[in-house]
Amino acid sequence: MYVNSGITRNNPSCFLFIIDQSASMGQQFGDRHEPHTKAEGVSDALNNLLRNLIITCSKSDGIRNYFDVGVIGYGETAGPAWSGPLFGRELVPIRDVAQFYTRTVERQETVKDPFGGESAQTVKIPVWVEAKARGSTPMCQALALSYEVLKVWLLRNQTCHPPVVVHITDGEATDGNPAPLMAALTELRSVNGPVTLFNVHLSSRREATPTSFPDSPEGLPDAYARTLFERSSYLTPYMRTVAWDHGVPLTEASRAFVLNADPTLLVLALEIGTRAGHVR
Repeated sequence: MYVNSGITRNNPSCFLFIIDQSASMGQQFGDRHEPHTKAEGVSDALNNLLRNLIITCSKSDGIRNYFDVGVIGYGETAGPAWSGPLFGRELVPIRDVAQFYTRTVERQETVKDPFGGESAQTVKIPVWVEAKARGSTPMCQALALSYEVLKVWLLRNQTCHPPVVVHITDGEATDGNPAPLMAALTELRSVNGPVTLFNVHLSSRREATPTSFPDSPEGLPDAYARTLFERSSYLTPYMRTVAWDHGVPLTEASRAFVLNADPTLLVLALEIGTRAGHVR
């Protein structure tokens, strides 16, 4: 049973992102009008998410260490995917994430003023994770590493709000059967509940039908999709509330699983998976 637990500086939670960086991630999303590759879309979404997490943790006395964050990539190798000063580190306190980015890029964002008006402004977005698309798909190696990293972290943080793992991939493992490793991840737990595992599958096919947070494997196209569904966690009550706020009605049986995601659905999955509740 899932139990809510407050997230504080003395009782942080954890987000671990596992990202496919194999050669196929160099392909475009299914929409031929989408200018970015899947690797670029994932890095953009993840860097923006990290920026938003930092904003969540920013208080009048500075950035509070509400979260430890890790990024594991797999392609040519499997290991930490931070670039720049964080290169090689596994789990990083959010305060260090805020301080040690690689570079910044300029983006146009729509900003609202106090009177309800909107204007376009150029903002600088930090970059922590670069787009990569090389090699095969050693998914099992990355899942096994993630298990070890989280197991050690949980030994030190047994009273934490349960960690969330977000696994983003566009294909099948080339190094074995990932199902037992996914099951092992979801068996890790704190005293407040088990790890939540999201599986987000990205699409290269224009005709692919996106499926978001299903509550049944019925209608899934193949055995691989059913495996990802079955090994994905049930969405927590708070995550379902966030989904409802985004106009996505779910049931108590809805899973943390997305199939054939486009960029918009990828961002939604990250938002639902990492919206921090009970931070104080």
